[in-house]
Amino acid sequence: MTDRIDYKDVTAAAERISGHVRPLALAPVDPDAFGGASGWMGMEFMQHTGSFKARGALNFTAAHIEDSTMPDAGVVIASGGNAGLACAWAADRHQVPATVFLPQTAPAVKVDRLRAFGAEVRLTGSEYHHAAEAAALHAAQTGALASHAYDHPLIAAGAGTLLEDIYTHQGGPLVDTIVVAVGGGGLFTGVAAAAAHHGVRVVAVEPQNCRALNAAIHSGDLVDVDVDSIAADSLGARRTSRMALTAATSGDVRSVLVPDEAIVAARRALWEHRRLAVEHGAATALAALTTGAYRPQPDEKVCVVLCGANTDPSTLA
Repeated sequence: MTDRIDYKDVTAAAERISGHVRPLALAPVDPDAFGGASGWMGMEFMQHTGSFKARGALNFTAAHIEDSTMPDAGVVIASGGNAGLACAWAADRHQVPATVFLPQTAPAVKVDRLRAFGAEVRLTGSEYHHAAEAAALHAAQTGALASHAYDHPLIAAGAGTLLEDIYTHQGGPLVDTIVVAVGGGGLFTGVAAAAAHHGVRVVAVEPQNCRALNAAIHSGDLVDVDVDSIAADSLGARRTSRMALTAATSGDVRSVLVPDEAIVAARRALWEHRRLAVEHGAATALAALTTGAYRPQPDEKVCVVLCGANTDPSTLA
């Protein structure tokens, strides 16, 4: 597998998924509400399935259909989160079978949503790695196409199309800096590929105790990290991808860390001031500005991507 993607991969993805995903909606940031930050919020949590993952999953599925490499057994993924929902949704859009492996402890609401998209849901083991092993075995036995939550060039390129939306949709403002939360690194990798073409800085934000990309940058290679954060349900990758590390060390990228209490406060502020219910992972990006982990210049135009909303709204009441 390649260790990098470039702008042509993102533009190919944009053409492939055009008309099938929701364009990135933008809303101005209220400086008084968000610690003096100025710029825009990218409302990607309004995307199909509630997160940016729909872009990558649709690009992955459509590209394999386009290349006649989609097997009759369809696609398989191990994920009880946003990636699994996106994979099931994209497969359903193309009438492709999808099998999603989850731990037996997966919440019933997620199982129900997956089945609503037509996926075959298989519960196995008590932890994610049990589901991942079962998914790999399923792919080997049936010939199903194995998808991934973030570590695939088609997945990353699809995610990067959200930056293209800023430049191609009528009324979208140009930006100097885009701020994104980082888990495994799929969103960051795709955005960084598009940002390099447009001359845009990327701020990669991770929780202090959930820092796979930041640790890789500091070590110069991929490393496993401990995962202990309130945002771990969506940003809890123990190791980033080779593509993400390559992107982080070859463009205008700033890697910053934020504490859990700032993530909680940013999520709460989005609810109290805008009535936006987002995941802790989405609020992580905003926390880079509210904490000063990244301080824009006075004339800098910033867009903070709010990447997902698959959360329990009752926790904001």
